[in-house]
Amino acid sequence: MQRAEVVIAGGGAVGSATAYFLSSQPAFPGSIVVVEPDPTYAFAASARSAASIRQQFSTPLNISLSAFGMQFLRACRGDLADVGLVESTYLYLASAEGEEALRHNVEVQRRVGVGTRLYDAASLISCYPWINPAGIAAASDTASGEGWFDGYALLRALRLANERRGVRYVRDNVVSVLMEGANSVGGVRLGSGDTLRCRWLVNAAGTHSRAIAAEAGIDLPVFPRKRSVFVFTSPAPPLNCPLVIDPSGLWFRPEGDRFICGVVPVTDPTVEMDDFEVDHHQFDDIAWPALAHRVPAFEALRVTSSWAGHYDYNVFDQNAFLGSCETVPNLILASGFSGHGLQHAPAVGRALTELIIFGEYRTIDVTPFSYARYTRGEPLREYNVI
Repeated sequence: MQRAEVVIAGGGAVGSATAYFLSSQPAFPGSIVVVEPDPTYAFAASARSAASIRQQFSTPLNISLSAFGMQFLRACRGDLADVGLVESTYLYLASAEGEEALRHNVEVQRRVGVGTRLYDAASLISCYPWINPAGIAAASDTASGEGWFDGYALLRALRLANERRGVRYVRDNVVSVLMEGANSVGGVRLGSGDTLRCRWLVNAAGTHSRAIAAEAGIDLPVFPRKRSVFVFTSPAPPLNCPLVIDPSGLWFRPEGDRFICGVVPVTDPTVEMDDFEVDHHQFDDIAWPALAHRVPAFEALRVTSSWAGHYDYNVFDQNAFLGSCETVPNLILASGFSGHGLQHAPAVGRALTELIIFGEYRTIDVTPFSYARYTRGEPLREYNVI
């Protein structure tokens, strides 16, 4: 039997960021074990993400998490590694039906200091002349604080830094949680049969987090949802292209000398954990017609590759569950990000570190994202989910 002060289930970006901030704190002398079944991260959400970061959320707390995320990414080249950060913006396009919601979100963003810019159709064309404005009533982008990066590079950099500091990564998976009474985690049992005793268990296992939480009597409404990403080239690529969110559910952005895109599925069912089959019909039926309509230069595009990944999707309100559970205080949740876990990983890792060491949040108070809102039936909904 082995023991660690903190066991982290899940060695992706969120779990590794938590280990990173814990191991950097002189006030934390304890040992950290990260349990991760796949050291290659071949099917990890962190590696299969579109790896983008934005401040254009409808929830102020998500905006704060992203602001620190961008600060962290900017510092990575000096502190960790070059993670290929490209600073650009998201460009949200709204139809007449979606204009009111867009304007409301812009107001929320501006109130917390985001430099969000609002466009009508005429001003949109002057800034982005390659866009077909048909059906667009309003649009928004930002002056700074958004862009995209290499998610896998960030993940590897965090892990390497952690291992240099003595954090131990175990190639295994958590199969059961060992309880001490009804209200305290005493440890975990691994698939290998080994037992790890711990004072704190951080559940950052993504789509597997629901099963781990259930072992401690916690009903976590987090399920795997699949997202397909398509890579394409264009003989006439639009200049200064940001990450564009179309009213049709399409998104696209540059990726080096190519582009990537995807769509929000019309039907979005829970999928099997091993279902990484690309839904090619989404490109043929939805993405390509929408691309050719919105950017006429994309009519001659050519798809070169594709992949699929999973969201740990919170069906309750599409926001993360963060922090201690009321009934099991030493079980720390970091799950249900619904597509924005990678960009929020640095801020979440820092916040959970503060909670474990000091018993409180000292920088960003993520209490509104506690599990208690689910037990109370009070959703804190994020409307800008893609």
